[in-house]
Amino acid sequence: MALLTEYNMARSSSCTITTDWKSFMSIYMGIDASTQGVKAVLIDAKAGDIIFTESINFGSDLPEYKSPNGFIEGNEPLVKHANPLMWIDGLELLMERLQKKGAPLSRVLALSGSGQQHGSVYLKSSFPDVLRKLSPEKKIAGQISGTLSRKTSPIWMDSSTGRECDEIKSAIGKRLQNDTGSPATERFTGPQIRKFWKNEKERYDETAAIHLVSSFLASLLCGENSPVDFGDGAGMNLLNLKTLKWDSEIVEATAPGLLRKLPPPVASCVRAGNLSPYFSKYGFKAGIPVTVWSGDNPNSLIGTGAAEAGIAVVSLGTSDTFFAAMPEAAVDPDGYGHVFGNPAGGFMSLICFKNGSLARENVRAEYGLEWKDVEDILKNKSIPGNGGNMMLPYFTSEITPLVLKPGPRFKGKEIEKSHPEAGVKIRAVMEGQALSMRLHSQWIGGGFSALRVTGGASRSNEFCRILANVFQARIEKISSADSAALGAAMRAANAEGGYSWKKLSAAFSVAVERINPDCSAKDIYDRMLSDFTAFEK
Repeated sequence: MALLTEYNMARSSSCTITTDWKSFMSIYMGIDASTQGVKAVLIDAKAGDIIFTESINFGSDLPEYKSPNGFIEGNEPLVKHANPLMWIDGLELLMERLQKKGAPLSRVLALSGSGQQHGSVYLKSSFPDVLRKLSPEKKIAGQISGTLSRKTSPIWMDSSTGRECDEIKSAIGKRLQNDTGSPATERFTGPQIRKFWKNEKERYDETAAIHLVSSFLASLLCGENSPVDFGDGAGMNLLNLKTLKWDSEIVEATAPGLLRKLPPPVASCVRAGNLSPYFSKYGFKAGIPVTVWSGDNPNSLIGTGAAEAGIAVVSLGTSDTFFAAMPEAAVDPDGYGHVFGNPAGGFMSLICFKNGSLARENVRAEYGLEWKDVEDILKNKSIPGNGGNMMLPYFTSEITPLVLKPGPRFKGKEIEKSHPEAGVKIRAVMEGQALSMRLHSQWIGGGFSALRVTGGASRSNEFCRILANVFQARIEKISSADSAALGAAMRAANAEGGYSWKKLSAAFSVAVERINPDCSAKDIYDRMLSDFTAFEK
C-alpha cells in the first residue's frame, strides 16, 4: 500500500504519471462483459506480453438464466432484455476460473473493463449501502438483487422505443444529433429510460441511480457508485459532446428528474475507485485502482491500435461494427452513424449492424456445417460477386438501415430457389454484410491505410478476404481477437501505469497477419455496390 500511497500523491490531473516505481509491477487486467459472455485479459505492460486469458459463456456456463444468446427469449421481437444478475454471476465465475487456473491475480496493479454499450441497470437508493457491506461468504448477485428497481435490463438489441425516439426528436429537434453525435436511436439509453418512465412510473420514481452496463460492473468492483466515461456515455443520447456534460434540456425532455439519477460523466483515464475487499477472496489485493470502465467499442478502438486516425476497425461479433478515430466530431447526414468518445482523446465514429454473427451462424446451421467447412466452400466452391446473387441479411430486426420486420431478403436466380446451394447462401450473407458496411461508412470519408479486424469472425480468412475485396483495402489481424478486454487492460496500464498509447499499441496491437485485396475484384464489387444500394432501398 505504500507504493499506492506514493502513486496517489504523484498522480496529476492530466492522467499521466512519470514516477519510476511502476517498473516494479507491470500486470494489468481488462474485463469485457459482452452480449454473450465475459472475458478477461491480463497483460504484462513492461514486457509487452499477454500473459493470461479466460472467458465464460452465458448460454453454456449459466444455463439457469435461459439466455443462450445473452438475452431473455420472448414473444416480442423488438424487445431485447437481459438479467443483470447474469452479468454479475458471469463476472464471479470468470474470477473463480482465473484463480483456479493460477492467474497471477495478486500481482495485478490495476484493472479496467468494457461493457456492451447502451444497456442500462436501474437501482434503488439502497444500492451503495449494500455494496459497502458485501459479505465475501455469499455471491454478489444474491446480495444486491433486492436493490434492483427494474429486474431486467434493456440492451443494445432492443428496438422497441420508436415512439419515444419520435417524442425526444420532436422536443429537441436537429440539435439532438448535432450535440450528442446521434439522432434519437431506439437502442440508446435515453429513449429506453423514457419508455420506462412512461410505462412504469412507480418503479422509475423509486430508482435512485441508472447505470450503464460498464458503470454498473465497475461499481461492483469498487464497492461504490462509479462514474460513466465519455466514451460509453456518448451512446445514451444524453451527453453533450461539446461540453462533455449531461445536456440538461435533453435530459429533462427524456424523463423528469433524470439528471439526479445519472452518474457523473468523466474522462476515460479517471479512477472510478479502488477494488473492494470483497474480491480479495479471488486473490486480488484490496485497494488496487479501478480505472473507469468504458463501452466495448471505445475499448476495441484502443485494443486494435486504432486510437489515432488512419486505421479503421471492423469488429465482427454478435453485431458487426465499423469504427474509426476522428479528431473532430462530424455527424452522419443519413442518421445511421454515431459519434462516441475516444478513450485516447477526441472522438470516434461508429456504425452498428445488428445482424452480425447470429446471421452468419443461422446460415451455417441451416446447412449443418462446421466453420472449417464454410471456409472450404468459400475458398473452393464460390466466386467473388456470387453471380449477382445477393442477400439483405435481416435475420433479426436491423438498425442500419432501420428494418423493424425481421426476415432476410434475396435477389438472384440461384438464391431465390427454395434450396439454394450452400456456397451461394454463405457468400451472400457475408457479401451482404460487407457491402452494407461499405455503403453506410461512406460518411466517415476515406484515407484509411488499412482495416483492422477483431471479434470472433475475424478468425475466418475467407470472410476477411471478402472484406478486403469489397473495400479494396488491406485487412490486418492483430494477435488477440479479444480487443475489448485487451483495450481495457491497456487503458488501465495507461491511466495507472503511465504507459503511452504508442508503446502499448506497438506491444499489443501490431498486425500479425495481412490479407491484401484482389485488384481484379474491384470492378465486380463497385458494380455490386450500386446494385446492392438499389436493392436495399
